[in-house]
This record gives sequence, structure tokens and C-alpha cells, in this order.
Amino acid sequence: MNRQKKIKQLLKAHAKKASAKLAPKNKPKYICKADRAKLAAQGDQDSGALPES
Repeated sequence: MNRQKKIKQLLKAHAKKASAKLAPKNKPKYICKADRAKLAAQGDQDSGALPES
């Protein structure tokens, strides 16, 4: 009984990992702090150019 339970538990865990790999990834890609600062600076420059008219 104990051996069967362990085997069943292992198979269940492997199946869970396999299905997790196939699931879509909803997490956004990480952007480092320096890149975020660059993007913000570019955004400020772009928004600063628009109100001139």
C-alpha cells in the first residue's frame, strides 16, 4: 500500500508539473530599474515636445 501510494503521488506530481508548463504565462516580463528610468525619461521628453504648439 505504501509503495503504491508513493508511486501514485510521484505520477501526480509529474502530471501537475507538465500541465503547469503548458499553461499560458500571464506574468509580464521583468524590466530592471535602470531601463524603467530610461523609459520614463524618454516619456518625459516625448510629452514635453507635444505641448509646444
